[in-house]
Amino acid sequence: MTQSADTAWIVERAKAVGFSLCGVVRAEAFPELENTEEWLSRGYAGEMKYLHDPRRKDPRAAMPGVRSVIVCLLGYNTDNPLSTDAELAGREDEPRGWISRYGWGDDYHDVLLERLEALTVRLRERFPEPLEARAYVDTGPIQERVAAKYAGLGWLGKNTLLLNQTIGSYFFLGVILTTLELEPTLGVGEMPAPDLCGSCMRCIEACPTQAFVEPYVMDARKCISYLTIELRGSIPEDLCEPMGNHVFGCDICQDVCPWNRRAPVSALTQFQPRTLPSREAGKTAAPADARNDSLFRPRLESLLSLSEEDFRKLSRGSPLKRTKWRGLVRNACIAAGNSKLAAGGASHTRICECLKKLAACGDSVVAESAQWALSRIQ
Repeated sequence: MTQSADTAWIVERAKAVGFSLCGVVRAEAFPELENTEEWLSRGYAGEMKYLHDPRRKDPRAAMPGVRSVIVCLLGYNTDNPLSTDAELAGREDEPRGWISRYGWGDDYHDVLLERLEALTVRLRERFPEPLEARAYVDTGPIQERVAAKYAGLGWLGKNTLLLNQTIGSYFFLGVILTTLELEPTLGVGEMPAPDLCGSCMRCIEACPTQAFVEPYVMDARKCISYLTIELRGSIPEDLCEPMGNHVFGCDICQDVCPWNRRAPVSALTQFQPRTLPSREAGKTAAPADARNDSLFRPRLESLLSLSEEDFRKLSRGSPLKRTKWRGLVRNACIAAGNSKLAAGGASHTRICECLKKLAACGDSVVAESAQWALSRIQ
């Protein structure tokens, strides 16, 4: 079999195990990686020390003998409303938070890795020669979105995310590094997908924290996703109000992107919103209550009341575990401080009671955030 036939077979097998798209690229130093050092020197990585790993500058440094990178894409969009839908504000019966779409269901690391491992098994069956293969889902020193661009899966948009003309940007990326010599998806002389962002600036203009220094360049320290997930300490006071009701991640720059208007909906149940733990006998909310007690627009009162044990149950096998109990409750405090609660109302009273308890807790970060929220709504 020819190398091109091998690549076509891999793409077909990737789709057979459940991926939306797949592409192959030779392991090499892609042009965008040359900007990594300057971006880091400006401090834009914040506390994300892993981004300083020198192996991220060249995929060939990530694994001895690597020749090819197989990039797999899996869509996670659901048919729930967007964070930017104006009608949501009109239906606010009580203060609610926003969790990024990718955080509603099961941990995408597990969902993708299962499929990547299944594809790796197929590779070992297909190719009798000794081969090395390593699968990564945000866990290796690889800039997946850059590799995906040169594997023919899309272009890097002004919001720094990979965009695909057909499926937008609501998708996850996983890679397999292998010692196999494979024909790239893009033929000799064939260029990656053209940048179709054009003159559109919607993602830049919509960012409430002004995290984009310029198109295609983000200061992660101002990104709401970084603030709510990666930052371990207190939220900088000047960014608290712009965070709005976000408690885990942010979808704004994707939700306003025209290329996501027709993003296909995933049929995978793993990406549907989980329900919050019930306060009664440790039961979970009934499916009928999914809109009221799920990770889709969760009630802030429910989040502020979460015990550390509740959080462990909720975040088991979920992306939420990344932020830890302290981070999620801290974020819920900030969201409560930004909520427009009518003083004296039942919801206002209950939220204030939750915040007062947290302001007196032993965690200084949570206590500080609760005090900030109380100063705003009392």
